[in-house]
Amino acid sequence: MGSSRNNFGSGERYVEAPNLSIRVKETAFAYRDVGPRSGVPLILLNHWGAVLDNFDPRIVDGLASRHRVIATDYRGIGASGGKAPVTIDEMASDTVALIRALGFEKVDLLGFSLGGFVAQDIVLKAPGLVRKLILTGTGPAGGEGIERVGAVSWPRMIKALLTLRDPKSYLFFTSSANGRRAAKVFLKRLKERKAGRDKGPTPNAFLRQLKAIKAWGRQQPQNLERIAIPVLIANGDHDVMVPTANSIDMARRIPGSQLVIYEDAGHGGIFQYHADFVPKALTFLGKSENVTNVGLENVGEGIRR
Repeated sequence: MGSSRNNFGSGERYVEAPNLSIRVKETAFAYRDVGPRSGVPLILLNHWGAVLDNFDPRIVDGLASRHRVIATDYRGIGASGGKAPVTIDEMASDTVALIRALGFEKVDLLGFSLGGFVAQDIVLKAPGLVRKLILTGTGPAGGEGIERVGAVSWPRMIKALLTLRDPKSYLFFTSSANGRRAAKVFLKRLKERKAGRDKGPTPNAFLRQLKAIKAWGRQQPQNLERIAIPVLIANGDHDVMVPTANSIDMARRIPGSQLVIYEDAGHGGIFQYHADFVPKALTFLGKSENVTNVGLENVGEGIRR
């Protein structure tokens, strides 16, 4: 596949990146790899039922302007082989094994929704592996309302079916005019890739991941005070899937973490405000590891437009 320069001059755009695969413990994992080859790579971990084409190209390209960015499919999802795990622990173990197979000794992680559960578990189980952590639209183990993700989502999925709309319109965005506009342009971005698109999730894999999400919501809280690396947390102020209170809770429990809450935004707040989120994420990732994070003065901060 031919490559072209993105707006930042870092090489191939995400929508043109080739589909790659690597075998890890007898399972083939699908991934895409963009951005410069120097520095600490950033691994992207996505939401329930997401495949490679569900990563927002504006966010990936923005981050890849300065960092190597690797987007992956979980086991049993999209073009990855095997059977989808039913626990976050298994997904975290898979991801650690994948990172090792790619030859990385140190990475940054960005986890959205389900990916944020996995990212937290990785940091706690393999603390020396992760340099910096970005958690978006997500919550801690045992967090408020997480075990009800399915109960909250099914009615909105049915509504989407009846109105011939993508479920993410109702799950990721608010019903305000601003939210509806953001949903429309976001969904359009996800269709920019025309060739070599990933496979959609199977119903069985979709349900197995939901089982893992429910188990995460019901398990005992983890000791987030053990997370001793810089952490950036972002969400919308009206997240119906993983209630926004969870983001505030994580920020209070993770020492020195930075929190950004976007106004009139839902679960997909970083997609709605990608033009604001990307510079914030780049600044966060680019800071010296000796610089202390800004801490809780940002709790509840609204980004007004």
